[in-house]
This record gives sequence, structure tokens and C-alpha cells, in this order.
Amino acid sequence: MTDDTERPDVVVVGGGVAGLSAATFTARAGLDTLVLDGGASILRRNAHLENYPGFPAGVNARLLLEMVADGAERAGARRREAEAVALEATAEGFAVDTAAGDRYRAEYVVAATKNEVGYLDGVGVELLDCGKTFVGTDDRGRTGVPGLYAAGRLAGKPHQAIVSAGHGAEVAVTLLEDDERPFYHDWVTPEGYFTDRDRPLPPGCEEIDDAERRRREARSRELMRSYFAEPHPAPQETHPSLE
Repeated sequence: MTDDTERPDVVVVGGGVAGLSAATFTARAGLDTLVLDGGASILRRNAHLENYPGFPAGVNARLLLEMVADGAERAGARRREAEAVALEATAEGFAVDTAAGDRYRAEYVVAATKNEVGYLDGVGVELLDCGKTFVGTDDRGRTGVPGLYAAGRLAGKPHQAIVSAGHGAEVAVTLLEDDERPFYHDWVTPEGYFTDRDRPLPPGCEEIDDAERRRREARSRELMRSYFAEPHPAPQETHPSLE
């Protein structure tokens, strides 16, 4: 059991594309980010994911989830296999308790668990019953509880994977704005794009020369080849009612 010594800046509850996308952006911006992944992403049930930009013939959904998780970890986010069971507002932010008895404290929490809302009982968040239960948010993913955000399907967004991923990123950028950080670009540009025009690099921007661009492209191609060299080993999951 954790003893409250681990205190990330952000805890993301949910390891689907919405939560992992949010974690990617908060981690890249320098916030210590921890993802609690209960393993319930609906992508695990998808036979073949289509209409996701970058994959014109579709992609194995389990593989995509692994790739998004890899991207979040490469950005600096940490990921734990854990089910959140309770969320408590504290003077310093929030405390998140897990089924294993661990507790994590953080200034911000992003809830991205699709349908699961039991851990939100008692924190004062608005729950909307629309056939499924959603968390009430504004148009940027803020709940009525300062510091608590909801992303993806849990926030009532359409169920398409790309919509959830995009909303997770938007929620992360919203969180960064609320943290009173400078506007976050997250943009890698050619050498001199800003500096040769006597402009300082904006926050989150990086200039790289052509040699570094080629190195990064080569690493990217090598990694993508490794992902697609063999069929993904994880089996397709079924709806619990069919088991």
C-alpha cells in the first residue's frame, strides 16, 4: 500500500485513448503524470478499428491502444494497472484510492473511464443519466469541481475512438491553461523557424536541424516496422454479457 509519498501533479483515471491522450500532453508539458489503467478500454472488444486518421486500411485495436500507451510513456507519463474505487477532494487537490489499497494524491485528476463512475461518489461532481451515466462538464472538459476534469465518452462525447482521443488532448490543454502556464504549442519546427526571425521559442516548441529530423524519422520508421512485423498477440475481448 502506498503511504502518500507518491504525489504526481496529475492522476488520469482510465487507460483508454482519451486518458492516454490526456496523459501524453500533460506529461510533455512537464507535469508529473500517473495513469491508473483498470484494463477496461472498450477498444479491446473492437474487431478491427477503422476511420482512425493515419491508418487508411484500419488497424488492430489492441495494437493501437498499445501504441498510444507507448506514446504516453515516451512523453514521460507513468502507467499502473490499477482500478480506482474512490476519489476524495482534499485541501491540496485530490486523493485517489485503488482496489489494491493504494492511495495517490494529486493536484489534478482527469476522469476517463467511459462508463465507470462509482469512484466519483461523494466528490460532488454532477452525474447525468442519459441512458448511460455521464459526467457533467463545460465545453472544455471541466467539471463543477475545480481541478477535476472528464474526458472522452465519460464526458458525453461520441464513442468514436478518434473523438475520444482528441477530447483527451483538449482536456489536457485546458488543464494546462487552468494551471496558468503559457499557451502550450507542442510543436517541433525546422531549425530557425522562430529564431531566424528574432522570435523566442514559444513554450513547448522545439527547433531541430535537418540531421536531427532525419534521425527522428529513421527511429519512427524502425519503431513502426517493429509494431507491424507480426500480428498483435492480444485476443479480441467480447462484451461481458456474451461471456
